[in-house]
Amino acid sequence: MQTTPTPDYRLARSIGLTVLLWMAISGLGALQTYSDNLRGGIASSYPSLLLTWFIEYATPLIVLCVGLNLALARRPAMGAGPRQVIFLGIGLILLFQPAQWAYIAWLRGYLPVAGWPEAGQLLMKMLLVGWFSTTGTFAAVLALHYWRQGQARELAWQRAQTDMLALRLALEHQATQALRAQLEPHFLFNALNAISALVRDGDKALALGGIGRLSELLRYALAAASRDSVSVADELAFVRDYLALQRLRYGARLQVTIRGDDAALDRVACPPLLLQPLVENALRHDLDCRPGDGDITLAFAREAGFLCIRVSNPASDGVGANPGAGLGLANTRARLALLDPDAALVAGREGARFVAEVRLPLNGHA
Repeated sequence: MQTTPTPDYRLARSIGLTVLLWMAISGLGALQTYSDNLRGGIASSYPSLLLTWFIEYATPLIVLCVGLNLALARRPAMGAGPRQVIFLGIGLILLFQPAQWAYIAWLRGYLPVAGWPEAGQLLMKMLLVGWFSTTGTFAAVLALHYWRQGQARELAWQRAQTDMLALRLALEHQATQALRAQLEPHFLFNALNAISALVRDGDKALALGGIGRLSELLRYALAAASRDSVSVADELAFVRDYLALQRLRYGARLQVTIRGDDAALDRVACPPLLLQPLVENALRHDLDCRPGDGDITLAFAREAGFLCIRVSNPASDGVGANPGAGLGLANTRARLALLDPDAALVAGREGARFVAEVRLPLNGHA
C-alpha cells in the first residue's frame, strides 16, 4: 500500500536536496574560477577552490534555505500575504545580510578591525557582496513554499471530492436498496392477490397454475434484486410472464397490445422491476375500475437518443380509482434518477387515456 510522506520527511528531503543543489552550484563556481585562473596564468587547486566556494558562499545560503524552510513549515502564516513577505524581507536585510558579511569577512581575514574608520571601509567593501544570491535564494524558497501549499490544497480538494463521491455512491446505494425493499414485498402482495382471487372463485387448477407462474416470477425478482440494472428486454419478458399470471384471474378481459419490441431492447439498461409496477397500475385503473375488456398498450420507440416506453390505459370520466395499496409513480421516478440523471418518467392524462412514459437514454446503444 502506498503511504503519504509525513511533513517531517518532506522537510528532511527538501533540506537534503538544498544541500545537494548548493554543492552542485559550488562545483560549477569553482570550475569557473579554476578556468579563469588557468587563463590568467595563476596556479590553483580545484579541490581547494571547491571547498572555498562551498564554505564561503554556499554555507550561508544553505543556512538561509534551511532556516526559511523550517520557519515556513512550522508557521505557514509567516508567508501568508504581502505584508508577511515584506516583514521577512526586512528581517533578511537587518539580520541575515550583516551576519553573512561578518562571516565572509572573518573567513577572508578582515576581522577584527582596529577602529571605526576601518570598520566603515570594511562595510563599503562588503556592501555589494551576496545581495543577488541572497535575494534569489529568498525568492526561490518562497516560490517553493507557495507551490507546496498549492499542491497540498489540490490534494486536499481531490481527497474531498473522492470522499464526497464515495459518500454519494454509498447514499445512492442505500437509497436503491431502500426502494427495492419497498418494491419486492409490494410485487409479492399483488401477485398473491391475483392467486387468492382464483382460490375464492374455487378454480383450484388455475390457482395451482398461478402458483407455478408466481414461483418463476419470484425467481426473476430475486435475481434482479442483486443487480443495479437489467435490460429492457428482460423486463419485458418478465412483464409478459406477469400478464400471463394476471390472465388466469381476468381471463379474456385482459387485452394487452405490445408494439415496437425488438432485439435492440436487449442493449438498453433500466432498473429492475421497472415496467411491472406501471403495468400493474394500468390494470388496477382499467379492469378493476370498470366492466368489459381491458385496453392496455405498451409501446417502445426511439426518439432523439432516448428509448421511450409508453404504458397507457383508458381513463374514463366518473370511474373511481382502485383503492388498492401501491407505491405510486414517485418510487419509479426515484429509481430512474438513481440509474441515470437523464432518465425520466412523465405521467398524466392524454385525452381519454392515462399515459405513463419512461424515457431511457440510449447512450450510443440501440
